[in-house]
Amino acid sequence: MVLVAVAAVMVAGCTPNYDFGEVRRELVRDDVHDWLSNDAIAGKPTFQSTFELTDDERQLRDLAYPLIEPPYDRQKWYSVLGEYGLIGSDHRGAFDRTAYATHLFADRYRSPSARYAKVIEDARNDITRMPQFFETAARVLDVDYKRRRAFAYISDLSQHERTQATRRIRENGLIVSWVYASLGQRIAAYRFALERLVLMTPAPQAVDAERTINELNARLARYRRGAPPTGGNIVTSLRSSGSL
Repeated sequence: MVLVAVAAVMVAGCTPNYDFGEVRRELVRDDVHDWLSNDAIAGKPTFQSTFELTDDERQLRDLAYPLIEPPYDRQKWYSVLGEYGLIGSDHRGAFDRTAYATHLFADRYRSPSARYAKVIEDARNDITRMPQFFETAARVLDVDYKRRRAFAYISDLSQHERTQATRRIRENGLIVSWVYASLGQRIAAYRFALERLVLMTPAPQAVDAERTINELNARLARYRRGAPPTGGNIVTSLRSSGSL
């Protein structure tokens, strides 16, 4: 079904995503990013929970994907395949901070200024996406904190129910940790690309690009210190759930 939809978009001469990189509504299913649960636990000694996702848990996955997918894959004709988890790089492999610069210089731009603008745009998009993701993450982690504490008060709690709830808590935490790691890697990639731009084609836009990357880094640092309703910061919540 997804491949048929992509083919229809290509025939129509349309891009699969809108300007901000959001997938087109006609190609969206409610469970479009549910596969992130499976990818998040890949290589870990656990299995995916069979519990149904809550609205916030599903939104967490929807908001996580644009912060995990390489920014140079947005707006490509094949990007909708990535939305459905049909293609994409293995995040368990070693991070290559040069990949973003490689794509930046490989794409055709009319001038070096356009490359600076692209770095600024991608970093600003990340800054714009972060608040909603981390607000949702705080809600999900708070509920998971309360869910774990509720184990002691639920009557006739079976081992199966405890296992499935624990697996879901772990999945949610691993997705949040994944986004933290991805944002840190993106900052490193943007800086590497900016350094190459300054070296090869110096331009006044370098100042704006550096300022935007620094703002992204500062925002990420603040979210690491931020306090969700559990009373502890997000990183502490992730450590307690075994996700860090």
